[in-house]
Amino acid sequence: MFKAILQFSVKKKLFVGLTTLFLLIGGIYSMLTLPIDAVPDITNNQVQIVTVSPTLAPQEVEQLITMPVEIAMSNIMNVTEIRSVSRFGLSVVTVVFKESVPTLDARQLVNEQIQTVAAEIPTELGMPEMMPITTGLGEIYQYVLKVAPGYEDKYDAMELRTIQDWIVKRQLSGIPGIVEINSFGGYLKQYEVAVDPDVLFSLNITIGEVFEALNKNNQNTGGSYIEKVNRAYYIRSEGMISRTKDIEQVVVANRNGIPIRISDIGAVRFGAPKRFGAMTMDGDGECVGGIAMMLKGANANVVTGELEKRVEKIQKILPEGVSIEPYLNRSALVNRNISTVVHNLIEGAIIVFIVLIVFLGNVRAGLIVASVIPLAMLFAFIMMRIFNVSANLMSLGAIDFGIVVDGSIVILEGILAHIYGTKFRGRTLSAAQMEEEVEKGAAGVVRSATFAVFIILIVFFPILTLTGIEGKYFTPMAKTLVFCIIGALLLSLTYVPMMASLFLKRHIVTKPTFADRFFEKLNKVYSRGLHFCLKFKWGTVAVAFLALAFSLFLFTRLGAEFIPTLDEGDFAMQMTLPAGSSLSESIEVSNEAERVLKEKFPEIKHVVAKIGTAEVPTDPMAVEDADVMIIMKPFSKWTSASTRAEMVEKMKEALEPLSERAEFNFSQPIQLRFNELMTGAKADIAVKLYGEDTRELYEKAKEAARFVEKVPGASDVIVEQTMGLPQLVVKYNRGKIARYGINIEELNTIIRTAYAGEASGVVFENERRFDLVVRLDQEKVADLNLDKLFVRSNEGIQIPVSEVATIDLVNGPLQINRDATKRRIVIGVNVRGADIQQVVQDIQKTLDKNVKLKPGYYFEYGGQFENLQNAINTLLVVVPVALMLILLLLFFAFKNVTYTLVVFSTVPLSLIGGIWALWLRGLPFSISAGVGFIALFGVAVLNGILMINHFNDMRKQTMYSLSTSRIIARGTPHLLRPVFLTGLVASLGFVPMAIATSAGAEVQRPLATVVIGGLIISTVLTLLVIPVFYKIVGNAVTWKRTYRGKKLFFFSLFLAIFFLPLPLKAQEKVTLDQAIELAKQNHPRLKTASAAIRQAKAGRGEVLELASTEVNYSWGQLNGEIKKDKQWEVNQGLGSLLTPFYKNALVNRQVETGTFYRQIVEKEVVAEVKRAWAYYLYAYNLRSLYKDQNRLAEQLQRMGELRYQQGEITLLEKNMTTTMAADLKNRLFQAQEEEKLALARLNWACYTDNRLIPSDTALVQFPADYQVASYSEAHLNYFQSRASEAKAQLNVERSRFFPELSFGYVRQDILPLKGLNSWMVGVSFPIYFLPQHSKVKQAKAVAFIAKTEAEANARDLHNKVAEAVANLRRQSESLRYYTTSALKEADELMKVANLQLQHSDINVTEFIQAINVARDIHRGYIETVYQYNIAALEYELFK
Repeated sequence: MFKAILQFSVKKKLFVGLTTLFLLIGGIYSMLTLPIDAVPDITNNQVQIVTVSPTLAPQEVEQLITMPVEIAMSNIMNVTEIRSVSRFGLSVVTVVFKESVPTLDARQLVNEQIQTVAAEIPTELGMPEMMPITTGLGEIYQYVLKVAPGYEDKYDAMELRTIQDWIVKRQLSGIPGIVEINSFGGYLKQYEVAVDPDVLFSLNITIGEVFEALNKNNQNTGGSYIEKVNRAYYIRSEGMISRTKDIEQVVVANRNGIPIRISDIGAVRFGAPKRFGAMTMDGDGECVGGIAMMLKGANANVVTGELEKRVEKIQKILPEGVSIEPYLNRSALVNRNISTVVHNLIEGAIIVFIVLIVFLGNVRAGLIVASVIPLAMLFAFIMMRIFNVSANLMSLGAIDFGIVVDGSIVILEGILAHIYGTKFRGRTLSAAQMEEEVEKGAAGVVRSATFAVFIILIVFFPILTLTGIEGKYFTPMAKTLVFCIIGALLLSLTYVPMMASLFLKRHIVTKPTFADRFFEKLNKVYSRGLHFCLKFKWGTVAVAFLALAFSLFLFTRLGAEFIPTLDEGDFAMQMTLPAGSSLSESIEVSNEAERVLKEKFPEIKHVVAKIGTAEVPTDPMAVEDADVMIIMKPFSKWTSASTRAEMVEKMKEALEPLSERAEFNFSQPIQLRFNELMTGAKADIAVKLYGEDTRELYEKAKEAARFVEKVPGASDVIVEQTMGLPQLVVKYNRGKIARYGINIEELNTIIRTAYAGEASGVVFENERRFDLVVRLDQEKVADLNLDKLFVRSNEGIQIPVSEVATIDLVNGPLQINRDATKRRIVIGVNVRGADIQQVVQDIQKTLDKNVKLKPGYYFEYGGQFENLQNAINTLLVVVPVALMLILLLLFFAFKNVTYTLVVFSTVPLSLIGGIWALWLRGLPFSISAGVGFIALFGVAVLNGILMINHFNDMRKQTMYSLSTSRIIARGTPHLLRPVFLTGLVASLGFVPMAIATSAGAEVQRPLATVVIGGLIISTVLTLLVIPVFYKIVGNAVTWKRTYRGKKLFFFSLFLAIFFLPLPLKAQEKVTLDQAIELAKQNHPRLKTASAAIRQAKAGRGEVLELASTEVNYSWGQLNGEIKKDKQWEVNQGLGSLLTPFYKNALVNRQVETGTFYRQIVEKEVVAEVKRAWAYYLYAYNLRSLYKDQNRLAEQLQRMGELRYQQGEITLLEKNMTTTMAADLKNRLFQAQEEEKLALARLNWACYTDNRLIPSDTALVQFPADYQVASYSEAHLNYFQSRASEAKAQLNVERSRFFPELSFGYVRQDILPLKGLNSWMVGVSFPIYFLPQHSKVKQAKAVAFIAKTEAEANARDLHNKVAEAVANLRRQSESLRYYTTSALKEADELMKVANLQLQHSDINVTEFIQAINVARDIHRGYIETVYQYNIAALEYELFK
């Protein structure tokens, strides 16, 4: 096949030339139209649901809005994560879908659930809405409205906000690729009626009357039209308010014939609602700006270009003195990163070109190979456009033209070696001869080159299987490189031979070139080194693998990080004030911080602070939080610091005077947004603490943070502000409210209107519309004074609100975060000067050791660490798969296990150079480096294939048998040039990336470092170690063919064993009783309960506590005159005589308690198995029902299509049959999945290794005799036994007051008397009894608690039995309905419907209705039996 391709390429030059021309044109067009961005968009597939309710506190937001939304969203399929934030007046729920779910489908599913849950949320609390389809890369253009000097008095913050909302925002909206213009800062203009509460009271007017008056006096209408002569005159009234004068003239009421107008009871002016956000810039005070949000998947370069054009147009229509000043433009970052990539590619191409010309020794050959580089790149551009791969730092950043042209180098080197050898020296070849010799030269190496390129391609294909963030980062790179290599392979098989036959010199003159002289000298060095290695071959192998072992040891010391942080050029600073700080304080602190930074750092262009929440609250910050964007000048203009880390430290030092008022943490704009969207935390590491009580969570998080701060490498440790929101809580006296005949809704409206304001309509200014808001004059109600607010009683008397309400000042939660429907708090940690993995491990050890948590509270770790773990787990699968694919392809190439393993040995040996290179440069292992290793494996194999193939060809071509040593000696000089060239070119192509310092180089550097270091060592080892291996296994070539089949068999068997999954577990059919018996044998709870009984019985050995026996011996002068007296004595304390009896009673009680507890556990285990059995019966019968219905629906669908073709039914009826069939197919699938789950639950309940299957699947009812209620003796005895146990413990403690006995024996020899015996009996009394008295009091309290709990538990048991009996009666009645009438009617309905359909007495619609009714009855019966069985089990457990 390869020879045919080469022959075609050489013969059909015109066709190959035209194809190359078309490739050139198509590639240039694709390059110019390719989407461009800075980095791949790694935002996960998420939808945000926001509900704005300005008057609700976090607790109410969570209860009334967030939880219903979360519960609704948890019913959606393919959801991987649900998290939420509940703040004052705001709920944000983030739903993360699997990547396979299309964005629009995900939003449709969420929208359907929003429509459902909206009915549960009162309309006055707000309406859940989805946020725009945008991502972490969405904030592409940020700007402020700048007021020219001299115009400051003309444009205040309200006027600027109006210009932003009604001129700038409207003009920018509608640009393709823009989904939202998010306004920030300023005051939202409103027409405000500021009512004086004192005047309202004096005139006996309520707020409600003011609302009613404004509503009735602010409306237009029409009166149709009238005809006069031949004209029609349309009637229209103008009653809409258009100015403040109109509002002042509105009459609210009449008092003694005198109209009371709005102007009499308050002031009409322009106002603004309470703000939850603001914007400041450069320390010059507040400003107004906007953020352009880009559509997910849009082309950032095109969109920013369109934005810039539109902004130029808007500048012309803005009022005089106002201009748009952008401060953050994504195109700058895109251009910086793309320029880095372009420079690296150009520099790499130039290096490769120079190396090729110098070392190939032929300028024309060098130009032919170098021309493959741009053509392969253009081919890649075409494929990128077809497969929607954008041009960015990752997709273009890993292209190494050295790797790309490896195949072309090998083929052209083969052609040159064949033509310019000694055979044709001095001859001039004709065109035909040249073509023939080019074919022969290329044919000798084309198979090896193609297989080598295929291996390089294969190792990149597993990268395409990466998912999650690492997949979004690296699959574009793998795709682009694969496209490029495929293009180069096609060109090396077609374009290179064609160009070689045309442009290489036909007059063969071999003058020694620089390359020849270089390789001649290099060959001498190489020959000496190879000779030494072959002489000590086992030593060489040992050294190679010792180096590998040492490298693997070094690898464990490298550390790890997810992806090197991309230098975005700018900084993002998070400013956090103490909880409860006001917006004014935040604005003041941000202004001071901006002034400090601008004054001390000339590198800063702008400092812009976005405080709190924007109009579209995708980032739910409080007013004490601010995201501060620090826009920097180019790095070359920096003077204050030489690195980014140094700049951050100096900025922190500069802000130190403000540290008591706020905390400052530094990141980068895109990184900050990605971290927050992906993990819900704006930090590299998110230490998540889960629990129930918000106050406990906050206290434990603060405690944990103190320990985390001490961990090396952990910086910017900040605990999420979740507590400390000062709340003035108005509490109502319901008794007084009832006495005055008023309701809470009226009171809430009054308080809401007084302070937040209430909209009573709109005011139009041409196209602009503004809310007309009624609120009490803020000067009169600056404090929450309920005496100033009045409500009218049912008798028409105005009473102060303070009469029916009181005020409490409390500290409530600032925000409530939830993750997977559980409350949590996050400790954010940024990592500096260390790798993430090590820092997380240190944090885990520190927290486990020092922080004690209550039951139900636990830590989890997210952020970049979570991404790193996921990526490593994926690579642990992908890398072995890549290695197995290499091994498999090598085997197919050589058909020999020995040669396969020889070449494959270059893969682990190539790790040596990559690991050493990372260690020498001080770089941690990252996913970038991991991808570099994968690429390295493919390139490392290429040279091994060339070498082994060349040796084998020499063995085949000689007429006589050559020894292995002779083959190596003759073959290696010819291999030095191609092996050296491929390694040198591939490694030098990465040099620009490895040494680059411009934007984006951080991500490319580890990858380039690994490939360069790996290829250098791999090339040296290939040239030395492969010949050594070949000599060691040289006799493998002479093996007989008969053994090849066996080797193939064993190799295939090895692969099969390697890839086969674990043996399937045996299946076993069981009855219900057998399943219960299995559970009783295996269940760990029963084993634990039995062990507890044995433990209690073992306590009998402690009943009798005798003191240690005391033996004393004395000699000397005791009582006699001679100093030779002797005495020995024995003493034994018996303790209290009563204590052993009471301790024995205590042990008996403990044994009884354990026995009763085991009986309870046994009942619970039986109930658990029966519950799982009942669930399986339900799932099995439901699946059977849908299986039958699905079969019927398929028949009906076929019949419907036939009848439709015959014209007997309409298209609507035919579509109904199709829809019904699809619906039932889906239901059948769901039922099958539920059956699998039910079977799994049964196996879990039985705790057995075998796979259990119920032998009887009939839908039966569990027996339950509930006519006479009974109560579980095991439970009652257990409750009573625990109380008795506590009482027995009390008796033991009391017994220790009784005297303790002791006795002794004494024998004396008092010379001259001997053998004097005496006995002792002693009694001891506890004179100091206070400690024992304390123990008795404690035991009394424990006994009282146990007795109280026993009584409460008994009462609870009675209640549960009563509930179970009531539930059984209810379900029994439902079953009676189904069994006596409904099931029979359903069967009859089906029969009649089938019969009538066959005779065409009913149409398809009626038949489907009949089927649906019958199916619903059967399904209802199955569900009712299941509910009855669950109720019966509940009763059985407690009876």
